[in-house]
Amino acid sequence: MINRLVSTLATFLVLTTFSSQAARADKDLLEETVGFMAQIIYLQAGTPAFIIGAIKDGETFVAGYGEFAQGSGAAPDGDTPMRVGSITKVFTGQVLAAMVADGSVSFTDPASMYLDWDITWPQIDGREIRLIDLATHSSGLPREIVYENGPPEDPYLYKTLQAYQDNLDADPLMFKPGSGVSYSNFGFDLLAHVLAGAAGRPYEELLNQYVLEPAGLTGTAFELMPDQQAIAMQGHAPGGAPMPLVPTGDVIVGSSGLHTTTNDMLKWFAWHMDHNDPTGDEVRLLDHTSYVTRDGMDVVLGMDASGHMDALALGWVVMEPNEGRPLILQKSGGRQGMLVYGAFAPSQNIGVFAAINAFDFNATTRVNAAVNALIGQLSEQ
Repeated sequence: MINRLVSTLATFLVLTTFSSQAARADKDLLEETVGFMAQIIYLQAGTPAFIIGAIKDGETFVAGYGEFAQGSGAAPDGDTPMRVGSITKVFTGQVLAAMVADGSVSFTDPASMYLDWDITWPQIDGREIRLIDLATHSSGLPREIVYENGPPEDPYLYKTLQAYQDNLDADPLMFKPGSGVSYSNFGFDLLAHVLAGAAGRPYEELLNQYVLEPAGLTGTAFELMPDQQAIAMQGHAPGGAPMPLVPTGDVIVGSSGLHTTTNDMLKWFAWHMDHNDPTGDEVRLLDHTSYVTRDGMDVVLGMDASGHMDALALGWVVMEPNEGRPLILQKSGGRQGMLVYGAFAPSQNIGVFAAINAFDFNATTRVNAAVNALIGQLSEQ
């Protein structure tokens, strides 16, 4: 009996040691691959700061370069907060997926069903805007509402719910809902308010319940606390001038209002790629499914900035496998001098998030292309 126990323990120790060595090798390879690519990206981008984070099979790596804020003397790290602009949309898409999964709403519900607004809701040929249209940029709504710009310290001051109602009442549809795709911040802000109306609760509560808490995201919020503001990544205008942190307000919460960190983005990717979590399976399935394919649309506008759009999931741009690169779900964002990009390959358990702190669209095009290529490279290892 003693000999059998000793033999079993020895086998266990050998397997554990081998597993530990394999894990270290995987992490070393991830760091080597991402770290080498990151240095090239930073040198090519030429922006004040750059940060990248990657996850593969649960192993993570984060690398930051430059100064997170002018004069800080410190590079951004995994806990550096930053505004992520339109990446907010895929958080909103997950809230929709979760509310469909629990029966609170249906994809085909009209948006007008949940908002008691005294307006004439736009439609073409009897076709109203549905929730799925809002989540796939196929509502026919323009990119932005018409509103008066606020002062530099509060640029969204006049982007009010009344302004949204006035714009909807003015019949702004560019095409029949569901017949085309045109990138729309208007649509995602409206979606967040529709979901809040359906739940009878503030949208921020829905985001916490359906997205942040399940994934354990503690650094993601619409407004930063004073201690977070002190270490936030500082954006820069096209001319290079630093841009101030500004309040999000309670209206642009669906399209572009969030701040997060690289570590939170990697945790979120891990949640999206968790194949051992049955509690989130239905939400993930609904969230990742392609609902709109490019070849079925009359028009496609504004969807290819970070790679060719083949289809749309709930806010996610779907890029089909191509020349050895796996299927990718991706989303870019830009707000207040930050340009960011997040992409993951669910079949390969790989996710990458990258951010630069300058409105340099040539630089962000190079960064996003490099991230897509990096995912392809990691998938081959």
